[in-house]
Amino acid sequence: MPMDDKLIEIRDLRVGFRMGGERFEAVRGVSFDIPANTTVALVGESGSGKSVSAMSIVRLLPPNAEVDPASRILLRGRDLAQASPEEMRRLRGKEISVVFQEPMSSLNPVLTVGAQVAEVLRIHTDLGARAARDRSLELLDEVGIPEARARLDAYPHELSGGQQQRVMIAIAIACEPQLLIADEPTTALDVTVQRQVVDLLARLQQRHRMSMLFISHDLGLVGEVAREVVVMRHGEVREAGPVQRIFDAPQDAYTRALLACRPRLDARPRRLPVIDDIMASKPVDTRERPSRPAEGEPLVQVQGLRKAYRLRTGLLRRREVEAVRDADFSLHRGRTLGVVGESGSGKTTLGMMLTRLTQASAGRILFEGQDLATLGPRALQPLRRRIQIIFQNPYASLNPRFSIGQILMEPMRIHGIGANEDERARLALGWLRKVGLPAEAFGKYPHEFSGGQRQRIAIARCLTLQPEIIVCDESVSALDVSVQATVLNLLLDLQEEFGLSYVFISHDLAVVKYMADDILVMNKGEIVERGEAGAIYANPQHPYTRQLLAAIPRGLAAHAPARAAA
Repeated sequence: MPMDDKLIEIRDLRVGFRMGGERFEAVRGVSFDIPANTTVALVGESGSGKSVSAMSIVRLLPPNAEVDPASRILLRGRDLAQASPEEMRRLRGKEISVVFQEPMSSLNPVLTVGAQVAEVLRIHTDLGARAARDRSLELLDEVGIPEARARLDAYPHELSGGQQQRVMIAIAIACEPQLLIADEPTTALDVTVQRQVVDLLARLQQRHRMSMLFISHDLGLVGEVAREVVVMRHGEVREAGPVQRIFDAPQDAYTRALLACRPRLDARPRRLPVIDDIMASKPVDTRERPSRPAEGEPLVQVQGLRKAYRLRTGLLRRREVEAVRDADFSLHRGRTLGVVGESGSGKTTLGMMLTRLTQASAGRILFEGQDLATLGPRALQPLRRRIQIIFQNPYASLNPRFSIGQILMEPMRIHGIGANEDERARLALGWLRKVGLPAEAFGKYPHEFSGGQRQRIAIARCLTLQPEIIVCDESVSALDVSVQATVLNLLLDLQEEFGLSYVFISHDLAVVKYMADDILVMNKGEIVERGEAGAIYANPQHPYTRQLLAAIPRGLAAHAPARAAA
């Protein structure tokens, strides 16, 4: 297919949002093409304008969006920016389809999976109800839904995250569109499920000879799926071109920064490069970061830890499901224990039991000779301040009605830290400075901060209690790679300064390798492999560990053998 066969041409796209009487310009003069039967990637951090640019194609922007009348969005010469609402309704789902980031928010919870796939067929084709249901079954089978016939009558909440995303893809390709827009379709998925979805999209793109606009902030992933890349920042295109040229010889400093700030599997520098440093041409510290030795007795010893849930399966029937089985591990002062595995592997349950936010069914959690698993609420209270947790979603873990000052002072008040409110306020301001936030943040509210800033606030809230152990439960998985690098550097700085011990839970193996000294690999509630981080990555023993490592996005490196053969 010649590259000059253009399916979509975007010329001088300008989009602003009217807020409180002022106009904020989100996209500033963006131009790029999407050739036929080609995957083009839009890459950039949150707020770069990539999703706004993509949603402008299908006119799915909020009511306060204003598209400049001079902007042109051409579909084979037809200007979609001038199309009527009726024309756009006929076009969406038939000629251009979208797969969104969060499938559970996109699927209708009160309709079965089969009904939702059939709906788009009934709207855009002349198929009857029976034929639409039969075609829906074919589509679910094509996207790899197991037991597709049984899943036709299932509801979205009965499917896993990966299966929900496959349903969204089935809906999107039902009418064989010319263009599929995939907006961060794998961000919330485990590394193995992410690999399955990316491979599925690539196969469908080739089989149906459609174009795909793949939106992501992960250049490693983009390097495996795209032929062309458009790099955006602050609403502008910073660089565009063939993926191999962008990876091998990026021209723009911002592109080089995006490539550099992602943790690598072949190196463990003292600090991750961050975008601002690279943009300012600051030297990067490439020295290896050594692990802190495991000295003395373990700070925590876990023995035979088990958690089982009893689920109702009928009116009088129940069955027991083991979330964690016979977990044994130890954690030394000043070291980081990484816990990796897919969703449902039991890693979060393990962290919740360690903090006693979930009661263990059996086993011991020995902390300085005391068994945390058996302590009552009164005896446990003074120990809670010594073991804290940072949750995955900083948008949900901070009270939206509290100011940042109240969020930081509340745990100090509960645990009797500080003689009075003035002293607690002074301590809170000190912790804000420690995590890199200005004093002005004290009186603001969570909604006034970005995701990365909110996670810094969550870290500061933990630090107000001066804990010895912090459980980081997917605490950077929702962040852009650049913000992620900043937060990881902060966690390492705090560990070095205060001698903190971390239990670092994640499905991102590249991040875990960078952070962890020791690693536990969990699968279906069991620890299937354990050991020093470098040794596990260099020579994994368990097939499941090898499967996880094979699924890590490696950018163009994933295609190196094919290029060498060519």
